[in-house]
Amino acid sequence: MLLPYLESDRLEAGCDEVGRGCLCGPVVAAAVILPEDYAHELINDSKKLSKSNRESLVLEIKNNAIAWAVAEASVEEIDQINILNASFLAMNRAIDSLTVKPAHLLIDGNRFKTKSEIPYSCIIKGDGKYASIAAASILAKVYRDQLMCDFSETYPGYAWESNAGYPTKAHRDGIRKMGLTPIHRKSFRHLPEQIKLDF
Repeated sequence: MLLPYLESDRLEAGCDEVGRGCLCGPVVAAAVILPEDYAHELINDSKKLSKSNRESLVLEIKNNAIAWAVAEASVEEIDQINILNASFLAMNRAIDSLTVKPAHLLIDGNRFKTKSEIPYSCIIKGDGKYASIAAASILAKVYRDQLMCDFSETYPGYAWESNAGYPTKAHRDGIRKMGLTPIHRKSFRHLPEQIKLDF
């Protein structure tokens, strides 16, 4: 069971993002404030859960959270300000969209940038330690996976419905055959360079 809070008697929002390592599509972040006494044995780092478990937990989280929000930073923003800053931007948008203002933020990862005055703690691998960060990772991942599934109907041939835009063999084969789509991140390296070996 994950930890319910970093400090008791304090309204904490867990924040996480998904899609940082993808070659296309927006980066998506979520922020979740859970009741201090809330616990669910399935809530964990979204990467450790099956697709069906993640999807079944979305409603569970939304129905039980004090507040939740999902936000994104676009492909254009990623290309303009880089993926790390775009991740922070998406997280800040999710935090700003919460209907209840938290007293403290639990940020997954080792770095964060914000103009908000809300204090925060960066927690490495926080989505495997704190329930609110895990809940945020689940909301963000299910939202983004569905988005990439929808995009795969507009731009078929890249297997986004199964790889969500990550650099898998099927995705790279699609790029080789058909080139880039308007939702590919132009600032990313899409194909590994060919290495010539001189014997």
